Amino acid sequence: MMKASIVFALAFGCLLAMPAVQAQSAAPAAAPAGSTGQCKDGSYTSNATKRGACKGHKGVKAWYGAAGASSKAAAPAAAAPASAKKSMAWSKPAATAAPGGGPGMVWVNASSKVYHCPGDKWYGKTKHGEYMSEADAKAKGFHGEHGKACKP
Repeated sequence: MMKASIVFALAFGCLLAMPAVQAQSAAPAAAPAGSTGQCKDGSYTSNATKRGACKGHKGVKAWYGAAGASSKAAAPAAAAPASAKKSMAWSKPAATAAPGGGPGMVWVNASSKVYHCPGDKWYGKTKHGEYMSEADAKAKGFHGEHGKACKP
């Protein structure tokens, strides 16, 4: 009984190891130089990581991988500054509001489809936006911050 358990465990371990071995296979001769994988639609990618490599191409069909562990270690280090920069972009508004605005006007953020009322910390301070009346903003499909309308 013990022997059968060991054989089963060994066979199961081999089955689990097969995708890892196949995942780092060599690129075929038809693949362009520097490609790290092939997408399901037949195109090739040279992305450093498998994650998101074939986005919009129906996913990854075959992954040839990078040359070694050094490139794997470099990828997370390169991604860290980008995520820090992205989080800082949302942390505080611009120092001064855009010129314009006034009574009855809201600041419409074109990127988020949210409008901001006078007195709000984002009023006139997002990168992509414009002033318009609250009624116009609602008619164009924008909504108040946190779903709240402006107080008169």
